[in-house]
Amino acid sequence: MTTSWLFIREHVSLLIFQTILVLFIFLLYWLDGFREYNTAIYSLIISILLTGGYLSGKYILRRSFYNAITRTPEKMEDALIRYAPTPEHAEMSLFMRGLYKIYQNEVQTLYASQHRQQDFMNHWIHQMKTPISVIGLLLQEDGELDRESIAEELGRIQNGLDTVLINARLETFENDMQIEKINLKQFVQEVVNEHKRLFITNGVFPVISIDENYVVATDPKWMKIVFVQFITNAVKYTFEDGKKVYLDAECHEQGIVFSVRDEGIGIPNSDLNRLTKAFFTGENGRLTGESTGMGLFIASEVCNRLGHKLKIGSEHNVGTTVTVLFENGESGETDDTEQNRRTKRSHEDL
Repeated sequence: MTTSWLFIREHVSLLIFQTILVLFIFLLYWLDGFREYNTAIYSLIISILLTGGYLSGKYILRRSFYNAITRTPEKMEDALIRYAPTPEHAEMSLFMRGLYKIYQNEVQTLYASQHRQQDFMNHWIHQMKTPISVIGLLLQEDGELDRESIAEELGRIQNGLDTVLINARLETFENDMQIEKINLKQFVQEVVNEHKRLFITNGVFPVISIDENYVVATDPKWMKIVFVQFITNAVKYTFEDGKKVYLDAECHEQGIVFSVRDEGIGIPNSDLNRLTKAFFTGENGRLTGESTGMGLFIASEVCNRLGHKLKIGSEHNVGTTVTVLFENGESGETDDTEQNRRTKRSHEDL
């Protein structure tokens, strides 16, 4: 569509109104007995010239704007109109810039999510080659099958699959979230009991110091994933037998602060600010060779979306402390039914 035709279409209503107005004035003069045709023709010509001059000047001022909106766009930046001859167009330009900014943010978020998922899958597939190769070698050996080694490698595969599924579910986190009030101590005991073998195998002992009446509102399923990550890291990076992992909780004005403190190798200061970034393994991750760099990233994402503040502090060769602030936490008692249900599921402390 040409700019001139677009301009005419925009001002058709003005031309019709102007024509009706001139005819109405002529009608008034005719009814009043005025019969001077030369004056009428002169008035008509002057009206046409004035209207034409006004529209011509307006078209010249708006020509750049019309050129911008009638050409075929080649990129998204073409939506940002730089020519705003009128206040209305200026506001429209600001509106379009705001929409473009929202669009860019959404595209960047989707791109980052897709890129992270692709990188994680490539990393995970590469990492799964090791346990699969080990199982293949064990099956080729003569003699009695080493079931313990196969179970260990299968456990690595299972953990990797769980991480992939959790990472995929993060994309639909809001649809999978269900907030409940839980007794913090019973919840932590339940998580610890489910990972007894991890503590026993590594010769590390958990010490739980949490008040019986501490209650927090959170999503139990997602927070269990977070707590498991904290415990797993605490045990994995404690290389000496007989060390302890302390699971504590304190009630402050801001809420209840839950912490997991280990006596492991600690984290170098240079790595602390990057621990929650996707795929970051750091110096400690290279020591074990099994780190995916996704555990603390997932924990950070879950805490952020649930509104719990996560903080990580560490001293090299001394230990690491991870804390979570439950701002809605309180020192109260849970519902009896819920408490009994959780007591049956977690009836002993290590």
